Amino acid sequence: MENIEKLLNAIVEDYARFSKCPERTRAFFEGIQLLKGKKYYRIVKANGGVWGFVQIKNDTKFKAGDILKAAGWAGPARNFARGNVILEQFDNISWTGA
Repeated sequence: MENIEKLLNAIVEDYARFSKCPERTRAFFEGIQLLKGKKYYRIVKANGGVWGFVQIKNDTKFKAGDILKAAGWAGPARNFARGNVILEQFDNISWTGA
């Protein structure tokens, strides 16, 4: 999932457009964590909030690489995908979440 790095960069670029402050943007970037679970990568912001999830493998509803909105810390909202990192579809993401 090498395209996850591109997703993280897209998130930071969106934040940079919002904040217009290089120091804040750097702190935001350094605060993002990527945690790997069994089914998903969890993207966590510096404040401890979950930005969203990325599907690791295909399942009955989602394809590998699908970007999912966070329903909470433990898991994603499984209603529909907000994009896909493999296909580099980042249209429905912002720095606040998927």
